[in-house]
Amino acid sequence: MKNLMALWRGDLPLRSAVWTWAVFGGLLVNVTTSLLFLVLLTFDQSWPALIVGYGLSVPYNIVATVGVWRSAARHDGPGTEADLARGATLILMTVLSLT
Repeated sequence: MKNLMALWRGDLPLRSAVWTWAVFGGLLVNVTTSLLFLVLLTFDQSWPALIVGYGLSVPYNIVATVGVWRSAARHDGPGTEADLARGATLILMTVLSLT
């Protein structure tokens, strides 16, 4: 929980925020919730499927995106690196939220 709060505040290094939280964490959360969504749908559990499929993944995606955005603002490296991290994370999280 402490690391998640550090991500939200933008206190993590940009590479950690992007790779650990947005890419790997985002894929793990979204693949898991998508599988649970499909399993629940096969058992005719539409509302629980909706809650699991979107109610868990979308908030995580928002936290990861905000965290990367804030970490990019504090990044000491090249500005293009921060801009690429912001853009890639925004695109990745949007795609993962819609699928």
